[in-house]
Amino acid sequence: MTSAPPVRIAVIGVGGRMGQAVVRAALEAGHRVVGAVDREGAPSLGRDAGDLAGASHAGVEVSSDLAAGMLGADCAIDFSTADAVAHVAQAAARAKVALVSGTTGLGAEAERALVEAAAKIPVLWSPNMSVGVHVLAEIVKAAVKALPGYDVEIVETHHRAKVDAPSGTAKRLFEAVREVREARQVTGREGKPGARMDDEVAVLALRGGDVIGDHTVHLLGPGERLELTHRATSRELFARGAVRAAAAIAKRPAGRYTMADVVG
Repeated sequence: MTSAPPVRIAVIGVGGRMGQAVVRAALEAGHRVVGAVDREGAPSLGRDAGDLAGASHAGVEVSSDLAAGMLGADCAIDFSTADAVAHVAQAAARAKVALVSGTTGLGAEAERALVEAAAKIPVLWSPNMSVGVHVLAEIVKAAVKALPGYDVEIVETHHRAKVDAPSGTAKRLFEAVREVREARQVTGREGKPGARMDDEVAVLALRGGDVIGDHTVHLLGPGERLELTHRATSRELFARGAVRAAAAIAKRPAGRYTMADVVG
C-alpha cells in the first residue's frame, strides 16, 4: 500500500497491454481507478476495468468518452496511440486533470498539445517510465563526458508488433549523448558511406519476437569498448513507474515534468 494519500487515476488506452498493467499497478499500490477509456468499437467497452485487467473488481466501466472518463480524477495515465495523444492532452487540460503519458511515436500536433496543456495542468511525458532507464541516461552522460573521442552507437530491440522506430527510449539516450557533445543521428549505413564521422551516432532498431525492450549504448575506443545496457523483462515495470509518476505530479503546479522529478 502507498504511504501517501491515494490518487484517483483515469487510465486512457485501458484495453491495451500497458493500460491493463497500469490498472493492476494502481490498484496494487492502493490508488483508485475512477475512469477507464478505450477507443470507439473496442471489445473492452462496457467491461469493468479491474476485471479486464485481471485484477480486483474496480467498479469502473470502460467507456470511449474521454471527458466522462476523467471525471473525478486527479491524474490521467495515457498509453493510447500517437494519434490520440493530442485529444487526450486537450481533454485533460479542460478537465484540470494532471497527465502522465508514455505513448511514443508522437507527431508535431501531439507535441504541441502537450506544451499547451502544460500551461494549465502538470504534464509528464516520457518514452520510458522505468526508473532504471532514467538512471541509464545519467550514466551515459557521465560516460560520454569521461571518454572524449570514443565513438557512440545505440541499439534497441523490441517485439515485432512495435510500430515506431527508433524507440522513444533510444531517442532519449541519443539526447543524453547530445547534452554532452556534438552529435548527429544516423539510422543506418549501406553501400559505401565512407569512414565514420566523429559526430555520428547510429541509432539502430531491431524488431522481433516478444522482446519488451532492450537498449544498449556502445562506447567504442582504441583497444576497448564499454556497453551500457538496460533490459526490461516485464511491462509491470513501466506501469509501476507511470503510477509512481501520477502520484508524484498529481498535486503539483502546471508545467512540464520528467522522470527526474519523480525519482529525484
